[in-house]
Amino acid sequence: MTMKFPNSLLALLILSILSSLSVSWATSEPVPINGFLQCLPKQFHSGRPILEAVYTPQNTSFLSVLMARIKNRRFSSPTTPKPLAIVAAKHESHVQATIVCAKQHGLQIRIRSGGHDYEGLSYVSPVPFVVLDMFHFQSVDVNVKDESAWVESGATLGKIYYKIAEKTKVHGFPAGVCPTVGAGGHISGGGYGNLMRKYGLSIDNIVDAKLVDANGRILDRKSMGEDIFWALRGGGGASFGVILSWKLKLVRVPEKVTVFNVTRTLEQGVTDVLYKWQFVAPVLPKDLFLRARPEIENNTEGKKTAEVSFIGHFLGQTDKLLPLMNERFPELGLRRKDCHEVSWIESVVFWDEFPLGTPVTILLNQTGTPIPFFKAKSDYVKKPIPKKVIEYMFKAMLEIGNIWTEWNPHGGRMSEISASATPYPHRAGNLYMIQYYTSWYQDEGIEATNRYIHLTRKLYEKMAPFVSRNPREAFQNYRDLDIGANLDNQSNLLTARVYGSKYFKGNFERLVRVKTVVDPHNFFKHEQSIPPI
Repeated sequence: MTMKFPNSLLALLILSILSSLSVSWATSEPVPINGFLQCLPKQFHSGRPILEAVYTPQNTSFLSVLMARIKNRRFSSPTTPKPLAIVAAKHESHVQATIVCAKQHGLQIRIRSGGHDYEGLSYVSPVPFVVLDMFHFQSVDVNVKDESAWVESGATLGKIYYKIAEKTKVHGFPAGVCPTVGAGGHISGGGYGNLMRKYGLSIDNIVDAKLVDANGRILDRKSMGEDIFWALRGGGGASFGVILSWKLKLVRVPEKVTVFNVTRTLEQGVTDVLYKWQFVAPVLPKDLFLRARPEIENNTEGKKTAEVSFIGHFLGQTDKLLPLMNERFPELGLRRKDCHEVSWIESVVFWDEFPLGTPVTILLNQTGTPIPFFKAKSDYVKKPIPKKVIEYMFKAMLEIGNIWTEWNPHGGRMSEISASATPYPHRAGNLYMIQYYTSWYQDEGIEATNRYIHLTRKLYEKMAPFVSRNPREAFQNYRDLDIGANLDNQSNLLTARVYGSKYFKGNFERLVRVKTVVDPHNFFKHEQSIPPI
């Protein structure tokens, strides 16, 4: 499907013509977009005119609003199905009206907060649809006294971290390291980050939520009940309703933490170091998170080589970290000059790969880095991978070229939480999780896309004997339609069990039961949603 990124007047003209036809993407029958638009202002009067928040293809801003939060250029081509309208909601009544009117007029909605869905499911559909864009829901209300914060679903992680640090220097929140990710999808899918070994995932630190259900009702934890609240924390909110906001339980961090990024190459024996990392990283003290990031870079001679960055986050100071690392992981050779003592909010900036000393206000930048084409996959590892397999992986990565992988250790708090406490089941027994991420910027067109995706799948298949099996587990925040999908607007339960077992294992059946209660007619659906019975 991927074509050239629409940056020309011709592409804009084509898009406008296609969109203005107001026809189904699957058929030539008219779709009731006019009825939907007429319905909106009749619902849930709030004093905030909803039509001011609606963009159709006839609006000059339609394309820019649509593209502003597309984070994978594979889904921004002229042939990618476009919404019949975008509702950039500014009030909870706008969310309610969008749901009610879409149901009445046979339209699907796709819900977007940060737009980081790896497969574009938050803004692409094969049937007539509207995008409910939660971008304006960005409030972050921090209460230091009771160590909590209410954050709206469109607030980015960078803004959440920044607002916490504005109020307190000794609190943080366990979530991801990419500051442009939206809270709505990130938290509902799990929320994976460098505080997880100390405090678990984001979902393990959520105490309340506000949800709009398929009937347009606004529910909190008390009114929705514990089953729905359980499902939202890791089961993917877009299957159950629209997340308005989360109540976070803030966690304690020291005034100074220590970070480091030490790189070793093939020529420096990194294969042995990475092999040893597997035995060390998952059993280190909870205060230390040590990610390994194998990637392809040019060496001093300008030739491509495999190297691994070992990126550490320690809830303490260097004097305590160095003896620990020298005892547990001397192969890395960590030195005092590699270590940097910073505040927790400065460590967030460091993890986003900005130079030390970059102002923390950079976290409020919502545009992020240039948008690539990419394909990602994930695995969970329960036994150390043999050296020969690591060597093969490096060779395969050199063939792909534009690829990195991330090895994120479990253990610590992650092993103490029951696999059924939340829908996220990947707890005790996992050493680490791997993300495979292939990206390309310049090689546009279907041939380049097919080549990179094929090579990524090839590496993934070669790794099969050395990762989790029966099922081969995957992380749903690293969305991957290759592992199973209900295509063509279907919702087959047997198909859903294929991907559901990989994302949720034994928790899938409970998610189905919750779905059957909260959304029995399956209004909220996408290619990897939870179907009702």
